[in-house]
Amino acid sequence: MAAEQSPSELTSTIHLGLREVSNPSEKQLEEQLALLSPEDRAVVSEIQSSKGEKAMVLIARGANKGSRFLITAEGATIGRAASSSVFLDDVTVSRAHATISKQGNTFVLKDEGSLNGTYINNISVTEHTLVSGDEFQIGKFHLLFVGSN
Repeated sequence: MAAEQSPSELTSTIHLGLREVSNPSEKQLEEQLALLSPEDRAVVSEIQSSKGEKAMVLIARGANKGSRFLITAEGATIGRAASSSVFLDDVTVSRAHATISKQGNTFVLKDEGSLNGTYINNISVTEHTLVSGDEFQIGKFHLLFVGSN
C-alpha cells in the first residue's frame, strides 16, 4: 500500500534541458572547434598534442559561451563559489559542484555531492574518466572537455 501524501507537501523537479547527442565526442568537438578563431584553434591544437599534461574546458552552451579554462596537473574546481577554477555563476550550480583531477595521463570529473548533479553525455555520473569531446552538464551550463586522448 502506498503511503499517503500530505496535501501541503510539495515536490519540485528542475528540468535542465538535456538534449539528444548522437555522437558527442566527435560531433560536439568538431562543431565547437569550427567556431573558434585561428588563435584559439592553435591553443586547442597545443592541448591536443600535450600527451595528457593539460586539458581544457570550453563552455559550449550557457552564459559565457565560448569561455575557455585550462586544466593542468593541479586539477580544477568547478562551482558557483568565486574561488572556483571554473566559475559558473548560476543558482543551478552548487558552490562546490565538481572537481577535475589528473590521474596518470587522464583527467577525472567527480561530482562533489551537488544538488542538481553532474551529467556526462546526458547520463548522471558521480565520477567519470574524461575523453576529448565529452560534453558534461553542470546546472544550465554545457561544457566540452578537450584533451589529448
